[in-house]
Amino acid sequence: MRIRVLFFGVLRDFTGQRECELDLPDGITAAGLFDYFAAQFPALEAARRSVTVARNQEFADPGVLLADGDEIALLPPVSGGSGRWIHEITSTEKGNFYGLTRQPIDAPAVARDLLQGADGAFVNFEGVVRNNTKGRPTRYLEYECYEAMAIKMMAQIGDEITAAHPISRIAMLHRLGRMEIGETSVAVIAFSPHRKPAFDAALEGINKLKKLVPIWKKEYFADGEVWVEGEWDERLTTL
Repeated sequence: MRIRVLFFGVLRDFTGQRECELDLPDGITAAGLFDYFAAQFPALEAARRSVTVARNQEFADPGVLLADGDEIALLPPVSGGSGRWIHEITSTEKGNFYGLTRQPIDAPAVARDLLQGADGAFVNFEGVVRNNTKGRPTRYLEYECYEAMAIKMMAQIGDEITAAHPISRIAMLHRLGRMEIGETSVAVIAFSPHRKPAFDAALEGINKLKKLVPIWKKEYFADGEVWVEGEWDERLTTL
């Protein structure tokens, strides 16, 4: 069977490649595939307990058996096209909106487009690039992600939050590529007839996005660069 393997974030640096294709015998699990690469790259083996796996753009258990044509992504902990949105999903039932872009995010404009007459409030959370980490001056950040899976996970999170809170809709936006100090990297906007549900939903949205959506951040300093270490949601199984 032939398998396509994708590497993201610091795992890309460990292996020196973004993706590859392998011919493997039947009966190989995702964990067995990781073992194959860990034997070649000691740094990958050292990171084993923080790596999770996706099979065909869905989180998967390491013990899952692989099949011909599978796309397997090895994912470190998250840090968190044409036109404005390189990927976008609009929920037809509630009008939720999810977007990935490489252009500056104008969250207030998105909020005004989605605002409806029954809404008495919207809460717009924006994460912006700060100028230091623990006093070490930051030059700029760079974000990359597993795009096809990231937009699906954003939609899953947002739709679940909308069902669990008395809000009218939610929007989740994330920018990719290079970002300068003060620029918005992520925005979560929650709309509701009343203010408290909007605050609660926005907070839950950003917290879940930072632990479940496969997006990684690399920070550039005057004296070096580093992938920002994050953590997976406790419900996910790592290798």
